Amino acid sequence: MSGVLEMRVVSKTYVDGSAEVHALREVDFTVEPGKMVAVMGPSGSGKSTLLTIAGALELPTSGEVLVAGQPLAKLSRDERSRLRRRAIGYVFQDFNLLPGLTAAENVALPLELDGMSAGKARVAGLRALEELGLADRASRFPDQLSGGERQRVAIARAVVGDRRLLLADEPTGALDSANGEAVMRLILNACKQGVSAVVVTHDAQLASWADRVVFIRDGRIVDRTAPRLGPDSVLTEGASR
Repeated sequence: MSGVLEMRVVSKTYVDGSAEVHALREVDFTVEPGKMVAVMGPSGSGKSTLLTIAGALELPTSGEVLVAGQPLAKLSRDERSRLRRRAIGYVFQDFNLLPGLTAAENVALPLELDGMSAGKARVAGLRALEELGLADRASRFPDQLSGGERQRVAIARAVVGDRRLLLADEPTGALDSANGEAVMRLILNACKQGVSAVVVTHDAQLASWADRVVFIRDGRIVDRTAPRLGPDSVLTEGASR
């Protein structure tokens, strides 16, 4: 089965003065439709670079990246921007909600930017919020919501519309354990609807929700675990398949 995300022998090198920083080294990484992959590793290991390249925010130095079957290197900048808006959703640790917009307006905004009418975008946004138990918070501004509610709004914004790939960078880092598990359950539910997800997390307990856990160190994938063990299990780096 071909993946929604395919990274083939991907390397990324940054130039820092006279030095070269190898953020990714010959990474092979695939996420199939409806699957969740957790990515773990120490700070500076390449996790964030993997997400930015997977999300078409930057191109690799070498190798090939395909999102929804489209090779990113063959797309123009405008085409990559369109792909990001239509097919890729992002969930960040700091939520990135616009403070001057209500929850419903924050969720609907990406659809409007992609050309959907304001009315249809609002209906889609309200539907997404309702599915996440936030229908009664739709007209509230971010500073009127709890941390868990803001994160759920961010997830609704990430999955609304015909998104194929969900990228989450430490989505539970600012939440307590109960809200963290609630966020992982929401991502899992999106996967059950066919969305593919890549979740960067430092928490092995939350990573155990994933179908597969990938460990990255010094820009290289060094280990891969067995399929999902369930939220009550704890994975260790040595538990490789």
